[in-house]
Amino acid sequence: MAYSAVFAIMVGFGMIGQWLASCLAGKIPELQTEPIRIGFHITAEMATALVLILSGILQLIGAAFGQTLFLVGVGMLFYTCIVSPGYFAQQGNWAWLIMFSALIVLGIIGIIFIK
Repeated sequence: MAYSAVFAIMVGFGMIGQWLASCLAGKIPELQTEPIRIGFHITAEMATALVLILSGILQLIGAAFGQTLFLVGVGMLFYTCIVSPGYFAQQGNWAWLIMFSALIVLGIIGIIFIK
């Protein structure tokens, strides 16, 4: 259970940190060109991050619902890891695709070791 909890917390905070850093650095041009679309996208990713963080905390304190919430959160993460790489592939930024692939693999490991 510890692996999935730590994974969820780290990924959740990582997602928040990545968006915060990108926003502060002015690296989200879609805020000007497609504000509605990117707004929905960021909202979905923040919801994913919050569910992951909460599931990790609940697992660490031994709450049974933490495992169920982890499965929901990792499902949300998998959707993000399948949809988001297209943006970076379009730009030829293959490092991000490797990172998204790694998150899927690590998420599957989290599911395997949840109990």
